[in-house]
Amino acid sequence: METVLEKAMCVLWFFETKSVITTQRRFRTTYKKDPPSDNSIRHWLTQFQETGSVLHLNGAVRPSTSQENVDRIQETFTPSPRKSTRQAAVQLHMPHMTIWNVLHNRLHPNAYKVQIVQVLHPNDKPRRFEFAEQILTRIEADENYLRKWFFSDESTFHVSGKVNKHNCRIWGSENPHDYRELERDSPKMQQHQPDVIFQQDGAPPHWGMIVRDFLDENFPDRWCGRGGPIPWPPRSTDITPLDFFL
Repeated sequence: METVLEKAMCVLWFFETKSVITTQRRFRTTYKKDPPSDNSIRHWLTQFQETGSVLHLNGAVRPSTSQENVDRIQETFTPSPRKSTRQAAVQLHMPHMTIWNVLHNRLHPNAYKVQIVQVLHPNDKPRRFEFAEQILTRIEADENYLRKWFFSDESTFHVSGKVNKHNCRIWGSENPHDYRELERDSPKMQQHQPDVIFQQDGAPPHWGMIVRDFLDENFPDRWCGRGGPIPWPPRSTDITPLDFFL
């Protein structure tokens, strides 16, 4: 347990050197014992800056930050809302926790995390609701309705030849070339499935007339997608089983 003098000397050494490590070295050399931790030294420093003392004041209430300093903190974040509290502390010569406490307890700004999302249009919600009602009605009529769906998805291929080896990893005991031929000639692949419903991804390249003609011919009234007989709501959340089957 450090004495008041030892705590005060740590604060003094830190102000002189601006280094916790150097402060710890001086402490070890001066007092011939293990130095206090990084957190302890910084705690004493903050306590001294806020109260003018390293004494533990039982029941004492820390003085409230002046309105002048609150205004200074607000002024530094108004033109630079992305500034960190530690950057502001260095700029304003205030303890980091003082900045943090003023922001959370006095100014009450909201911290926003940047997220890239699609812009929703006014008609999107009604279309989603209509789609959900339609699917629920079909499920009530046929409990195996969702088992008939064939969901598609996309993958990114770089023209530079770059391959994402992690996502393309394939584990197996069979030769993939032989297996591909076996799978193609399997009787299961030759069966006609008149009830399959194909879900087509709505990316612009997938909406060409040649694609829609192919789907109309091979899945008449049985494909879901942009402009299809079962319209997939535009800008919908990707909730296909391909992403959430686990």
